[in-house]
Amino acid sequence: MTTTSSTVGSTVVKRWRTLRWVLLALVVIVGVSAVSTYLTAPRPGGRMDPEATSPDGAHALVTLLEDRGVEVVTADDLAGVERSARPNSLLLVAPTPYFLDDDGLQRLKKVPGDVLLVEPVSRTRESLAPKIRTAAETSFGGEPNCDLREATRAGSAQLDLSDTYEAVDDDTMLTRCYDGALVRYREGGRTVTAVGTADFMTNSGLLQEGNAALAMNLAGARPRVIWYMPKQIEGESDGAASIMDLIPARVGWIVLQLCLVVAFVALWRGRRIGPLVAEDLPVVVRASETVEGRGRLYRSRRARDRAASALRTAVLQRALPRLGLGTGSDPASVVTTTAQRIRYEPNAIEYALFGPPPSDDAELVNLSRLLDDIERQVADS
Repeated sequence: MTTTSSTVGSTVVKRWRTLRWVLLALVVIVGVSAVSTYLTAPRPGGRMDPEATSPDGAHALVTLLEDRGVEVVTADDLAGVERSARPNSLLLVAPTPYFLDDDGLQRLKKVPGDVLLVEPVSRTRESLAPKIRTAAETSFGGEPNCDLREATRAGSAQLDLSDTYEAVDDDTMLTRCYDGALVRYREGGRTVTAVGTADFMTNSGLLQEGNAALAMNLAGARPRVIWYMPKQIEGESDGAASIMDLIPARVGWIVLQLCLVVAFVALWRGRRIGPLVAEDLPVVVRASETVEGRGRLYRSRRARDRAASALRTAVLQRALPRLGLGTGSDPASVVTTTAQRIRYEPNAIEYALFGPPPSDDAELVNLSRLLDDIERQVADS
């Protein structure tokens, strides 16, 4: 009884040692596949969405800013903006169809740090940038024509169909670039910047001349950027319920138990995983029979050239290491070295090792004898 128990225990241990490596390999494969799928999967989203990889998204700009060392904080509500704002941060207000009410705009106005308004609507512009108004003309990009460092360093940019702005009164020290598509002024210790279009900051817009540099210069002016893009009306829930919210709580435990049962049944009824068993070959073929069969095949097809090439190749593979030569040695070196070693006629050696194919069977037999004699003398030298 003791012997049987120890045998069973030893078998279980051997099975587990083999099975654990299989399970580990499966876990690694599944993990690598999941990570690769997540990293390469497209991420849809709205216009200027910092996580969207679509042409209208802004994931590329966010990635460039983070590579540059800028901390990008994504906020989709006012509480997140107020929690992340610092005196040295930049609040980027992206275009969104979800407008804020007057209270929300007032809360944004009190947030510390600079402000960058990207394609703002009238309500947002009048509240957060009251010193500017929309001008009559439309800008199509071009040269900055201003002394704003962010614009002059970027140079020419493609701001097609961009709204333009001008100062409300003459007392405002307003800097206008790209014919008014980009404006900036200071008020209350903060810098307010407004740009009339968001196209140059999108994934597809960054590819055009000067757009990437201008977008990075504007959004990366501070060490921290708060990317504010509400995806729903402030204070409301989107009302979307996931499938997990619709499943009762006890269903998860039932599925877990079923998985355990299936795993135990698979271990019980599965094929035993053990070490490899060596088996004897059913037939042992002598080398001479293999050589004779191959020779008959060559003879039946009158392949004297292939037979001679096989003989010469085999002799060179065995003789070159004995001669101290490599496989890439040229024929002249091989002939000269062989002749010096065995004191054979160089012409005979060149014919035997590198000559033309034999024209008949008798010449093939003579060639094989000559090759055998040369190889034997090289081995004995």
